[in-house]
Amino acid sequence: MAFLKRLGWYLVGLSIGLIFLVFILKKKTGEGGLDFCYLPNCRVLKDMRSKHITFTESLPEAYRDTLLIQSFLKDGDVDFGKSDTKSEPCKTYVISREHEGQEWELTAKNCKEEVLVEQLNALD
Repeated sequence: MAFLKRLGWYLVGLSIGLIFLVFILKKKTGEGGLDFCYLPNCRVLKDMRSKHITFTESLPEAYRDTLLIQSFLKDGDVDFGKSDTKSEPCKTYVISREHEGQEWELTAKNCKEEVLVEQLNALD
């Protein structure tokens, strides 16, 4: 009987702990589901999504679509090998994503106050 009593108290404590954990995680994520950005790719894209997007003059007018750029910043993959993360004052990132059945590559500078989109190229 002592084992069953200990097991009961263990399960009571475990259930109380799980309830607290659920409330804490809901509070942390703002009730919008789990969105943990601890990996470098996710952190860079989340930081870039939170800033104002501007375009360089050399970027063609057809590619100056903020919805297209936002899709890169939401579902893209940062290529840290091609990116220049040490440059000052703005870090340069190369983000790749498949769009309409073709692989695309976006080059953007992540500055303190804004994201400056430099190039958008289709890869062969």
